[in-house]
Amino acid sequence: MQYKNLTIIGTSHISRESVNLVKSAINKDNPEIIAIELDKNRLHSLLSKQKSKFSIKAILKIGIKGYMFSLLGAWAEKKLGKLTGVSPGEEMITAAKLAKKHKIPLALIDQNIEITLKKFSKALTWKEKWNFLVDLIKSAFGKKEKIEFDLNSVPEEEIIEKLMNKVKVRYPSIYNVLIKDRNKILAKNLFILMKKDKKIIAVMGAGHCKEVISLIKDMEAFSVSQQIKKNKN
Repeated sequence: MQYKNLTIIGTSHISRESVNLVKSAINKDNPEIIAIELDKNRLHSLLSKQKSKFSIKAILKIGIKGYMFSLLGAWAEKKLGKLTGVSPGEEMITAAKLAKKHKIPLALIDQNIEITLKKFSKALTWKEKWNFLVDLIKSAFGKKEKIEFDLNSVPEEEIIEKLMNKVKVRYPSIYNVLIKDRNKILAKNLFILMKKDKKIIAVMGAGHCKEVISLIKDMEAFSVSQQIKKNKN
């Protein structure tokens, strides 16, 4: 997905195709900046191949619900990663290593993970907890609503839309914290980078790409309107 001097590589964090896409794009396009959907703590955790550890103080700060979600998410990605033979976040590690190898500036454009988890703890509602329990029971005993895609590849845009819409309806607070709010952060940081007028490759989960581009366009339009107002005055 390309817009002006920005190319976004939409990935699945456990697919071999994503790793290959990142390698191919960086080696072919010779970007001047590489941006990845990580913060400093998560990048360090991935590069060191160590689990993110939270002290008791940090757990109390981010909230028990946020902490439990991080454990559950890491466990699920690890299990799925074993099916594809790709460690979770390997495409991000690949981008970071290629940036270092080719001496390309690396930009970490995501929100601090502790802020995200803290927001998650505060936002999760009782209704969403109930929905989670119901969905869990349905997946075990009920009729399953299937959205099929290959774990080894990046899902098609239509499938991503279906998944995002399902999360919006069933878990609106979770969607806002994990997707909507972070999209704003990702877009803002990329918008700032784009002003440097350098060729940028950004690597992020495929579910973020479309909205991030839309937000960047909105920021540009607002910036232009503000400049016009300023010139008139």
